[in-house]
Amino acid sequence: MKIIGIGNAIVDVICKVDDEFLVKNNLSKSNMKLIDEVEFKKLLGNLKIEETVSGGSVANSIVGLSQLGNKVGFIGKVSDDYLGQKYEQGLTKEKVQYFYNKKKESLPTGTCLILITPDSERTMCTFLGTAGKINKVDIDIKAVKNSEITFLEGYLWDEGEPKEAFAEAINHSNKKAMSLSDKFCVDRHKKSFLELVRNKIDIIFANEQEILELIDAKSLDEVISFGRELNKTLVVTRSDKGSIVITKNEVAECESQKNLEIIDLTGAGDLFAAGFLHGNINKMSIKESLQKGTEMASKIIQNIGARLK
Repeated sequence: MKIIGIGNAIVDVICKVDDEFLVKNNLSKSNMKLIDEVEFKKLLGNLKIEETVSGGSVANSIVGLSQLGNKVGFIGKVSDDYLGQKYEQGLTKEKVQYFYNKKKESLPTGTCLILITPDSERTMCTFLGTAGKINKVDIDIKAVKNSEITFLEGYLWDEGEPKEAFAEAINHSNKKAMSLSDKFCVDRHKKSFLELVRNKIDIIFANEQEILELIDAKSLDEVISFGRELNKTLVVTRSDKGSIVITKNEVAECESQKNLEIIDLTGAGDLFAAGFLHGNINKMSIKESLQKGTEMASKIIQNIGARLK
């Protein structure tokens, strides 16, 4: 297998809202907020659902890689309930091998409300459910060992069992990639993430805000210096300023595509990672991999949701 992803198995529930809805519900635009089951049901009661998708950040990337013709798999914890069954069916439909045996859990399958405002920004409210209870027993070691790259999700990291699952996957992986996922995620786990980036991970994906926060930097020049010293592959997306990859011996940049009809920014980073990893696993140059990531991100932001039709 080319790549296996490990992340939160979340059913995405996509809804359109106005800015007033965010203010009224004390939500910070463009960020992700973890919510409990009570708040989830309260919010959902005031929303009109546009679409539901088998999601989660790394799962979105893995589906993108499958659509590009790569043999891929995914590990993520769901319950044997209606949404859990829909989740597995959604991945199977996209030709993603699902390495998880469902069973009835005490918590339901995780769900993420993706709230799209008129400016195309997305604000996420995530009820992790059983997804956040993943443990090392849930990691299919044989599948990890048989994959060229393991792609890990920063959102998944938490103290206790999820941290142990993360470590179990890393210990058995051939090559490790990781997304920092979210600035608030970096804030919560800065020390752990920095240790992972320095010592455990081979390919790191971050947006500019996340990497600046991680290393307490003020400028891109500081990020480039950090990336060179790191001697890994550091991939940084910069929104409309394009993207950059930093290794010990090379710094490559790619401009963002212009004149796009942007509808929804959901999944832009996920599909960028899919394109870059596709290039990496298929022996493209760093520049070509960046271009493929940019192409995939450009396509997804002209659609609603994190799936290319």
